[in-house]
Amino acid sequence: MNDLTLTEKAALTSGASLWTTKPVERAGIASITLSDGPHGVRRQLTGGDHLGIGRSIPATCMPPAVALGSSWDPDLLRGMGAALGAEARALGVQVLLGPGINIKRSPLCGRNFEYLSEDPLVSGCSGRRSSRACSRAASAPR
Repeated sequence: MNDLTLTEKAALTSGASLWTTKPVERAGIASITLSDGPHGVRRQLTGGDHLGIGRSIPATCMPPAVALGSSWDPDLLRGMGAALGAEARALGVQVLLGPGINIKRSPLCGRNFEYLSEDPLVSGCSGRRSSRACSRAASAPR
């Protein structure tokens, strides 16, 4: 990072597109592809807007986190995490924006469906299982 110019450092924070970072080739920093990820590896086709509205590439749609957290089933959470990681890897996605490991503080929150539970222990344990399985699957040798 010390060798990057201020312009190059700023470019790393703004992205090349809605779902990719800008590379800094002279420093050996490659572009990274990100994806929405709480319920599947969602990728948008070219031509969508900045809100993510528009056509997207077909993807596997996983059950919402609220249902997974309510299951109390660690094997289900591991399996879903592994499936997300494998799909992300197959699609060339390096960063998956999920799972939503957060607690539900208010029933008025419009994103509660993305969170596992209102209980911090359930959220933490469930999120750990899912995210670890996802990381293992995404980084497994080919």
